[in-house]
Amino acid sequence: MSKEQSGALFCCKSVSKNYENTPVVKDISVNLPQGGFISLLGPSGVGKTTLFNVLAGIDLPDGGNVYLNGEDITGIPGRVSYMPQKDLLLEHRTVLDNVILPLLIRGEKKHPARESAAVYFPHFGLSGYEKKYPYQLSGGMRQRAALLRTYMTHSPVILLDEPFSALDAITRRQMQDWYCEIALSMKLSTLFITHDVEEALLLSNTVYVLNGHPGTITHTFEVSPHLQKQAILEAIGL
Repeated sequence: MSKEQSGALFCCKSVSKNYENTPVVKDISVNLPQGGFISLLGPSGVGKTTLFNVLAGIDLPDGGNVYLNGEDITGIPGRVSYMPQKDLLLEHRTVLDNVILPLLIRGEKKHPARESAAVYFPHFGLSGYEKKYPYQLSGGMRQRAALLRTYMTHSPVILLDEPFSALDAITRRQMQDWYCEIALSMKLSTLFITHDVEEALLLSNTVYVLNGHPGTITHTFEVSPHLQKQAILEAIGL
């Protein structure tokens, strides 16, 4: 499948995943255009994180395929950037040495990896924190560090699994605004998991509602000034 054929930079087609012979997600198709921001919205337990593990190449699907720039990357990890819910920063490593982990995994030497990563610290609001340790950072700063580490995969596609859910309301809004600016300046294409309808409407171009058991895409909404929050709540069943 070429990018022209799919009409998307990143997509999945008819993805299904079972655990212990029980379907978790079924027949999921999602299209993420270049520079786009799409959200997967739905209640807990409908398979959003399971789907992300397939999209990231961590798990193989039981059906369907995942494509990046028209190339089949099903089951191949490291082709897209993926940040799970928890920041997973290593407390015994400095912020800089946390950020360079994707580069070290690729086989780069520590010194050039540090030089490469340090360039991005000002962009992510982390100047002066290179030698700090995670316990010395606020929640918002930890998320910035985790996002920079995720960005160092250097994929144009980033998958974010509720990255701001643990933050207080004020910090969460600040991080949402900040990430929108970063995604635009870095030319990132983002697929975002959230439980929050308002967050989905604020950040997204398109909202996919995932619901049911197994989880399926039940509704797709193009975000516009005319789209009402109530319409999405009704699609979720609230």
